[in-house]
Amino acid sequence: MRQILHPIVVAIALCGCEVGPDYVAPQTPVSKSYVDLPSTSSQAPVSLPLAGNADLSQWWTQFHDAELNSLIARAMSANLDLLTAVSRIREAREQEIVAGAAGLPQLNASAYAVHLHSNSNPVSSIGGGGPPGAPTSNKGSDIKLYSLGFDATWEIDVFGGVRRSVEAAEANSEFAEWTLRDGEVTLTAEIAADYLVLRALQAQIALLEDEARRQSDTLAFIQARRRAGFVTELDVNQQVSLEASTVSQIPTLQAQAGAAEHAIAVLLARQPGAVVAELDRSATKPAVPPQIAVGLPSTLLERRPDVREAERKLAVATANIGVAVSDLYPKFDLMGGLSLASSHLTTLFAGNSLGEVGIGSVMWPIFHGGQIRANIRSKEDEADQAYYAYQKSILTAVQDVEDSLLRYDKDQQRLLSLRRAAASARSSSDIAYQQYRVGLTPYVTVLTAQSNDLAAQVQLEQGQEALTTDLVSLYKALGGGWSVKEPVFPSSPHRQS
Repeated sequence: MRQILHPIVVAIALCGCEVGPDYVAPQTPVSKSYVDLPSTSSQAPVSLPLAGNADLSQWWTQFHDAELNSLIARAMSANLDLLTAVSRIREAREQEIVAGAAGLPQLNASAYAVHLHSNSNPVSSIGGGGPPGAPTSNKGSDIKLYSLGFDATWEIDVFGGVRRSVEAAEANSEFAEWTLRDGEVTLTAEIAADYLVLRALQAQIALLEDEARRQSDTLAFIQARRRAGFVTELDVNQQVSLEASTVSQIPTLQAQAGAAEHAIAVLLARQPGAVVAELDRSATKPAVPPQIAVGLPSTLLERRPDVREAERKLAVATANIGVAVSDLYPKFDLMGGLSLASSHLTTLFAGNSLGEVGIGSVMWPIFHGGQIRANIRSKEDEADQAYYAYQKSILTAVQDVEDSLLRYDKDQQRLLSLRRAAASARSSSDIAYQQYRVGLTPYVTVLTAQSNDLAAQVQLEQGQEALTTDLVSLYKALGGGWSVKEPVFPSSPHRQS
């Protein structure tokens, strides 16, 4: 027995050795500041300070819109993509238990009862008869055997293959958690973008309806002048055409608004038409928040869930190298068993019914056609790919912020010009109409002025929509929309209680 136990004791003493590389998070330098950070302007509706660690976990509340807050709150608890991500976290945590169980002793219990009956003349009973004239007998024999046993096996994790598997499973759980948080960032941005677009479309619809009423009043005035003989039917037809053109733009915008409402409903895990009545109620457009703390590019490495997700995936790939390397080394197993066996149930627990066995084994792979080393190289390549993906995620994160800052800066400049253009076009339209009423200008001047006025007002609404959309994109690029709190785990629809 000592000869068996001696190498096992040595193997246990070696436990703590772990093959494969130890994971160290890579240090990636980033820029000290953003290139396209807009300069603060007294005319700008939003200032973007460079430094600051503002809490962006609920950035949408800065729009001060109760309906938007309500929509996002409901989506965070009901969205199907988030529920899927939560389920994946549960799955990953269960896999941690599975991975850890491989390094623990496995204990099994077994019991069986056997009853064997045979005739006294097996040849006669099985072969269909004995020699001619041989006597037959109905006597037989019965054998009964009862057994109760326990067996245990333990693969000693000498070289750390199981521990590397646990390390990979834990990193994979963290990967799943960051995937959930990345989903929260995407969800909040999608709902906010859809909601702000909806309110912008509703504002454009209201603008066109007001303009159509204004043009209808002008048409009534021109028709009165036509009946008095001051103008020709040409002026009437041109005004009718302008009004009809204005009204024709409304259905397209209504369809786009309906699509935005449907998109929001689906994000809330509801039927497309479920929130139409709620969102059709008139509401003012959310105000642009006065300030956003952009922070430094280095904060993206902590704030962006997709970057943290990529880093955890690299940790998983690194641990899997160790799992593959452990296949090169011997595996030590302990096996033991206790059993009770007797031909009579009443003596099953007697002392002389007890049997025991103990086995220590070592298995060392000698030749597997290069399979093990090829698997190691494959895992190393997977780790390389994960490293490159991590580096790309950082570059993409910085690019997203730079792009959002640039779009915001340019759209802000564009919005200032659109405001001046809209004010000038409205003044020109009013002047042209007043001059036309007193006969100082031909109708074509009024027609041109009204067309320009409407186009300028629509462009202004679209410019304001673009600016708020840019802000949503910036919040998303900065990694806003998730919190450090433990995710809520709703009950599984398929798990037995």
